[in-house]
Amino acid sequence: MKMTVIQTNTMHDKARNLAQAKTLIEQAIAADRPDVLVLPEVWNWRGGTTADKVREADEVPGGKAYELLQGLARQHRVWIHGGSLIETIPGGKQVHNTTCVFNRDGAEVARYRKIHMFDITAPDGTPYRESDDVKAGDSVVSYDLEGFKVGCTICYDMRFAELYISLAKQGCDVIMVPSSFTLQTGKDHWDLLLRARAVETQCYIVAPGQYGPFVDGKGQTRQSYGHSLIADPWGHIVAKVSDGIGFASANIDKAQIARVRALIPMNAHRRLKIT
Repeated sequence: MKMTVIQTNTMHDKARNLAQAKTLIEQAIAADRPDVLVLPEVWNWRGGTTADKVREADEVPGGKAYELLQGLARQHRVWIHGGSLIETIPGGKQVHNTTCVFNRDGAEVARYRKIHMFDITAPDGTPYRESDDVKAGDSVVSYDLEGFKVGCTICYDMRFAELYISLAKQGCDVIMVPSSFTLQTGKDHWDLLLRARAVETQCYIVAPGQYGPFVDGKGQTRQSYGHSLIADPWGHIVAKVSDGIGFASANIDKAQIARVRALIPMNAHRRLKIT
């Protein structure tokens, strides 16, 4: 099973963002012929004010971003794990940060809403308050993908090991981590956290990220780290995207999953109960 991570530079221009995603998906299909393509977090809209997000959010199902991915999956007979898009909440003053997954027929097979909100102060004093704009989800989600079980997470979720252990205990083979990781935290924590999640779950970690600048709701330019990657269950990085927009692919190998789990049978050794 070949999986491809797509790295975008999403801004507060929906038409541009959708066109960019479509181009990168089609380039990746032509070059690498993957079975599964995975987009980053908030690939349909990033930045702007809360009112901008509410106005530009996608209907799920039926919005422009939703229908683009659905159509590409059906046209090219591929799976698309739709990173995350900002999803409208009818009558609401917030949005959801939502993953939608489409199979080769374009049917939606899973939907996950980000659980953990990025409400932090960066090392330079810059505040991030995702919960001002986004209503958190509350469900752990996984799905079957042609013999593999795939777990859903989004960005800041990666800091909460209990979510990943829960997915591992559900039998996941692959965990998706679409992200828009800050440059400041990314340079110190991105590879470290993703490799740790791979080792502790003995799963492949598939983590596409946003790259480069975007403008927030206060008119300030912020930077995302990029460095989209795929890590195997031993914690090795087996694919990585360079700076800029682009994509990278790796084969997801059941034999490698089985080998790692036979060498260190962690699930048989667990003592603490995490649901």
